[in-house]
Amino acid sequence: MRRALALVLSGLLAAAVACSADEKVTTTPVSSAPVQETPATEQPISTESPTPSPASSAAVGDTLDLTGNGDGEQLAVTVVKVVDPAGAKNEFSTPEAGTRFVAVQFRLKNTGTAVYDDSPSNGAKVVDTQGQQFDATIEDTTAGPSFPGSVTVASGDTGLGFITFEVPTASKIAKVQFALNSGFSGNTGQWNVP
Repeated sequence: MRRALALVLSGLLAAAVACSADEKVTTTPVSSAPVQETPATEQPISTESPTPSPASSAAVGDTLDLTGNGDGEQLAVTVVKVVDPAGAKNEFSTPEAGTRFVAVQFRLKNTGTAVYDDSPSNGAKVVDTQGQQFDATIEDTTAGPSFPGSVTVASGDTGLGFITFEVPTASKIAKVQFALNSGFSGNTGQWNVP
């Protein structure tokens, strides 16, 4: 019995490791302008080894190419702006005591061949400087129009909307994350918030 249990547990562990190996976080923004190189005659001569420059990380305003789990599922996702704090849309949608609303506007351009049909708020999170992650809430804010519960975007089309998060008043938002397939895609985009 112990041997059978050990085999089952080792199989589950191997499956978990295999699934986590497919996960990736995308932070490199899509380049919008070609990189210009300095002609060789203008480069300074150096005897030191060149130091590699750090890869740029996406920030608010940048676009990331993200893929989903299915064939042809691909979006160019832009975090357009972060409104912090965001005012409640009405007196019935106020944040609880000790919390505030943060609204993030996303632009979702379908660059794939499959129709994007999902709930964007399920795949979005904000992360504070402590590393705490916060899921979206259904509340609307004065920041602007929210995405509806379900969004359908045809190939080549674009969707634009806010997603609202309720976070502790003391939390400082450091990052925004987004993934297709209601957050179950193995490709998560991440943007730094200044």
